[in-house]
Amino acid sequence: MTDFARDTHTTGTGWGWTLAYGIVSILVGILAFSAPFPATLAATIVVGFFFLAGGVASLVAGFSSRTSHRGYAVFFGILSVLAGGYMVLVPVGGALSLTLMAILWLAARGIMELIFGFRFKRLRVPMLLLGALNLLLAIALYTTVPWSALTLPGYILGASFLFGGIVAVMNAFAERRGA
Repeated sequence: MTDFARDTHTTGTGWGWTLAYGIVSILVGILAFSAPFPATLAATIVVGFFFLAGGVASLVAGFSSRTSHRGYAVFFGILSVLAGGYMVLVPVGGALSLTLMAILWLAARGIMELIFGFRFKRLRVPMLLLGALNLLLAIALYTTVPWSALTLPGYILGASFLFGGIVAVMNAFAERRGA
């Protein structure tokens, strides 16, 4: 067996495509970080379309079904279509709504973590720290609305693409080495 044949056998196939994906993902992440407002609008519109698609599917299921869950499916479908339509047609308002939901979620989680943290014997300190961190994040977001609403989803999107791209590049090089 030649050296070439051995190398191709141990090298992962398709690593170049994984590398290309990683590089594109890193560039998209950097772009989202450099322009968080347009990235926020794009993310909000995409999420809005997901809500619309889910709402339409729920409405179809609700109207074509004869089960006891029919009312729930129709109500959920209407709610999803309204929320999705709002996010697509008014993306700034949709981004604000998403940020307000994140604030409520962080605050509720932080309060629960503090309550349970005081009750725990083990992991008391980490749980209390986590609760305090989530409350501080909620307060930081709340005190910076509407500006945080116009950039936060873009930064989250940017971080996801950037770090996902870095992992993909690392994976591509590992595959190239045959790891």
